Amino acid sequence: MTSMTLDPPLTNPLSPAAELVAGVDTHKNTHHVAILDLVGRPVADREFRADGRGYAQVITFLHAHGNVVRVGVEGTGSYGAGLSRALNAAGLTVVEVARQDRQARRRRGKSDPLDAHQAAVAVLAGTDTAIPKSGEGAVESMRILLAERRSAAKARAQVMNQIHALLITAPEMVRQAFRALSGQRLVNTLAKTRPGTIASADPDIVARQTLRRFAVRHLTMQAEIDLIEQQLELLVRQVNPTLLSLSGVGPVTAATLLVAAGDNPERLGTRASFAALAGVAPIPASSGQRTRHRLSRGGNRHANAALHRVVLLRMRHREPRTMAYFERRRAEQLTDRDIMRCLKRHIANEIYAALLNPATDNPVGRELRARRQAIGIPISVLAATLDVPYQRLRRLEIGVRADPELEHLATIALNEINPPLNA
Repeated sequence: MTSMTLDPPLTNPLSPAAELVAGVDTHKNTHHVAILDLVGRPVADREFRADGRGYAQVITFLHAHGNVVRVGVEGTGSYGAGLSRALNAAGLTVVEVARQDRQARRRRGKSDPLDAHQAAVAVLAGTDTAIPKSGEGAVESMRILLAERRSAAKARAQVMNQIHALLITAPEMVRQAFRALSGQRLVNTLAKTRPGTIASADPDIVARQTLRRFAVRHLTMQAEIDLIEQQLELLVRQVNPTLLSLSGVGPVTAATLLVAAGDNPERLGTRASFAALAGVAPIPASSGQRTRHRLSRGGNRHANAALHRVVLLRMRHREPRTMAYFERRRAEQLTDRDIMRCLKRHIANEIYAALLNPATDNPVGRELRARRQAIGIPISVLAATLDVPYQRLRRLEIGVRADPELEHLATIALNEINPPLNA
């Protein structure tokens, strides 16, 4: 299904080699495409279905009108995702266009042709545009898995809240039976109960049956989360194992940061771009003679939360660089909250470097780690024995950085250790 709007007559006909730009207003069922020349004059616009056949018609439509050098697409991460992939596959340059602000919509009006035209104008002017994520490869798989994990984690937390709420109002005999239990012990105990399946009007029996079903649901959600995290770890090791060598970064955190950057992290040209994307870049709020910045409330909040978890883990495990930074900034009269915000920016810079320079997986390091654990030697003891930094040995063991010299020294040290010293 396509529909053509009336194209205004052109005062200067275009030559076949004329360069053009296009804008697309995307929706669930239809996409509206507008084409402009390089001075902003309308060339053509048309509506297409939002499916594979419609994408092919869009590409044909663009090629039929000349050399389209850039296509601005609204919502490349939602309704425009499929079209963006099709345009990229056809060799067209796609840029993401931000939606107009409300003031501009009130002033100019709103319709699909107007929105598509405005998207093309934004491409032409280079305002409110960005390089979109490619939406292909292992990082896209991580995005799907993370969305599933968030749903499962939310359901697990909701079930746990329901268990506690029911135990508060349950009959006294039920409350007394499980009063001393909490957390995972409570869930495991409830799942092992056998209240029967016979329908009953007794609140005691119904409460026990409901509690058992809640516990089984909780265990099911936990099993799903464990499976998802295993898949995420495999994908992270495949795409960028360097992230896992950073202190405080686990599979879920690494996957979250990879998804924020996309399959093409090089689209983020500077460390500042990644910091702004993660919401850890302060926003200027100066006026007159007063110079100040305010906290960024925008950006990818999942990435921001991931950076916050990294800071908390480094503080909990008293990572030397983190604690030294805390002491230095406390001496400068900064509050702990302000110090954590500064740390998140520094960690964002560290993450950005790892995103652009992924290392290849090194299975030799993991074999070395398995040998050390089989003997029973803590990694800190082995690092002290070899007189090397703990992080250097950890990076080798995780398998994200080849270090032949350290590998040789560690192998010799493990061979010299007597197994009875395990105790």
